[in-house]
Amino acid sequence: MPYEYLDHGADIGIRATGDSLAEAFAEGAQAMFGVMADRETIARRESVTVHCEAPDPETLFVEFLNELLFQGEVHGLLFGACEVKELRSGPDGWHLEAIAWGEPVSPARHRIYTEVKAATYFGLKYFRQDGQHVIQCVLDV
Repeated sequence: MPYEYLDHGADIGIRATGDSLAEAFAEGAQAMFGVMADRETIARRESVTVHCEAPDPETLFVEFLNELLFQGEVHGLLFGACEVKELRSGPDGWHLEAIAWGEPVSPARHRIYTEVKAATYFGLKYFRQDGQHVIQCVLDV
């Protein structure tokens, strides 16, 4: 299963899995988009490229999700899909480049579920299990 939702009081936890860390990050983004709206109703009409940096993969995951929320808000877009183009570590930390696809928010066309205010550091974990990369955090809704 590429992603799943975790029980968490008033907020929503997400856990994403992938064959690579980049794939797990992309699945995490899609899990967040799925909390916000029915992804099947969102067309790939526009794209936004995001760049993030952080000292470790866990912090990078939170930065990445929050950058996607910011870009969606700034551009008035609802995202439904994401691909991580580059994810690497270097002497100055971790770097990510990704593309998110979506379209302008239209309550008449989209099934909107809830607003995600932010990805948080609560429950933030990255680990390997059975050859898979697994990353998780809690979304503030």
